[in-house]
Amino acid sequence: MAWRVAQAAAADRDDWFALRDAMWPQARDVQFEEIDEILARADHAGFLARDAAGRAVGFAEASLRHDYVSACETSPVGFLEGIYVDPPVRRQGVAKALLRECAADARARGAEHLSLEVLVANESAVAVWRRLGFEDTWLGLTTRLAALDRRLDEPERGEARATTHVQADDLVSVERATAQFIPRLEAVDVRANGSWIRVADPVLDRDRQAHGRFARELSDRLGAVTVALALEGEVVRFRLYERGRMVDEYLSVPTYYGELPKGDELALAANPTLVARLTGADREEVRRVARNDVTPAGLPPAPELYESIARMMGLEP
Repeated sequence: MAWRVAQAAAADRDDWFALRDAMWPQARDVQFEEIDEILARADHAGFLARDAAGRAVGFAEASLRHDYVSACETSPVGFLEGIYVDPPVRRQGVAKALLRECAADARARGAEHLSLEVLVANESAVAVWRRLGFEDTWLGLTTRLAALDRRLDEPERGEARATTHVQADDLVSVERATAQFIPRLEAVDVRANGSWIRVADPVLDRDRQAHGRFARELSDRLGAVTVALALEGEVVRFRLYERGRMVDEYLSVPTYYGELPKGDELALAANPTLVARLTGADREEVRRVARNDVTPAGLPPAPELYESIARMMGLEP
């Protein structure tokens, strides 16, 4: 079926409200107010899709952002504020028809990129957007206020440092791959060190998850072994990747961030055989240096342990 998509006008308020209410019922009291605001703003637009009988079956809302945090080099950036399709007609091209209009509108306003936000937990939606070519360009974080209060009351945990090491000798290829994931390449230190290439980005120093993702993506993109080595205050962590798959993870004090099931705790011990095979380290040296303990006090000071583990694998700290 051919869907008719047009920019919404004041005469469409009732149909627009019904679709918005289906998507955001919790905002029912302000729906008309928000619709009127979109109609009044030159940098916002709403689009309605209708079937052959004229029934409204979907809507999309888009805006033009000049200050949106993204990796895009151009300004402004088109932003998809929301899109909804009536369930009976989903998977019939309505969403694509709406997106085409949003893209055309953004392009006409001078944008070269279209951005959006999606919940990480909504895996099906994430998959759909990625199939359409959308890529990760920023990271949104949230926390419970009670948990934040506890963290804010904790003493500083000390120095945080994160380095990523790629087992390769092609510096240009590593720089190109790094630029795919960290567009701010001018802030990143990429240098060769024997059979390894070291990548350091200060943004990753205190973001364990982003550091691990970056090392995994580099490993997958280059088909190489990578090591994500981190000093996390009083503890040291490394994660070892082979062709995009994490094959070993070590944390010097496995229960430092909270109690763990015994199996998970044991899994955070270094695997000497794997570490030796993939990095060239001596297996007995791995056993001696990459030890675990129940508290940081039972191990060398974390900065010293960090450097010892790096040297053990032939890495530059």
